[in-house]
Amino acid sequence: MKFIGIDFGWKSQPSGLCCLQWTDNQLELLDLDRKEFIADILTWIDTHVQPDESAIIAVDAPTLIPNATGSRLPDKLSHKYFGKYHAGCYPANLNLPFADRTVNFGLQLESRGFAHAPTIEPQKLGRYQIEVFPHPAIVHLFNLERILKYKKGRLSDRRLELLKLHNYILHILPTIEPHLRLSAFISGSFPSEIPTTGAALKAVEDKLDSLICAYVAAHWWYWGEQRNLVLGDRTTGYIVIPQKW
Repeated sequence: MKFIGIDFGWKSQPSGLCCLQWTDNQLELLDLDRKEFIADILTWIDTHVQPDESAIIAVDAPTLIPNATGSRLPDKLSHKYFGKYHAGCYPANLNLPFADRTVNFGLQLESRGFAHAPTIEPQKLGRYQIEVFPHPAIVHLFNLERILKYKKGRLSDRRLELLKLHNYILHILPTIEPHLRLSAFISGSFPSEIPTTGAALKAVEDKLDSLICAYVAAHWWYWGEQRNLVLGDRTTGYIVIPQKW
C-alpha cells in the first residue's frame, strides 16, 4: 500500500509531493519532490503507483466543491472546531479562480481509479483519494496549542516555525501509529536542514506539507474513524483530520 501526499498549488505555483510505502508494518519514505505543472504531477503519480497498485492520495486542496458561492460545509466546520488553533481553512466555491484547477485535479485522480473516501474500512486495500488540511492535522498529531505559522511573516520567524515542524516529523511521527521509520530518511530526499533564503524555504515547506498529507492518508487508512475526524461528506465536500494523540 502506498500513500501519496500532494500539497497542491491552488493557482499556478509548484506542488509538494510525497510518497510513503507500507512495509513491514511501518511507513517508509520513498520520495519527496516538487512539480509545477499538473501534467508533471500526474506523471509523477503514475510513476509511483502502478495501475493495479493500491494507494491513497491525500490532496491539500478542495477537489469537491458543490456550492456556487459562499463556503462549503467542511470549510465552516474547520473554523468551528479549529478556529481556536488559528486553523480554519480558506473558503471554497465554484466562482473562485482556483476552483476549476482543484476540482479538475480530483476528476483526473478519479479517472485513474482513485475514488473519494470520506468513509473507509481500515486497512482495506484499494485506490482512494481524500482531501486533507495540514494545519489542523499538525495541531492534533503533535498536540499543539496553535498552528505552526511558517506560511506568513518575517523570513526568520517562518524558518523557526518550519524548523519545529521538521523536528516534530523526525521525533514524533516515529513514535505514533502508524510508525514512520527514521531509517527511511537515509535516502537523502528528506531535508537535512531548513534553508535561510525565501525560495529555498518555500520549497522545503511544500515538501514537508506533502509529507504531512501523506501521513494523514496513512493514518486514515490505518485507523479509519476510530482515530480520525471527517468534516463533511461526499455531497458537501469533506476534510479528513487525525484526532489528537
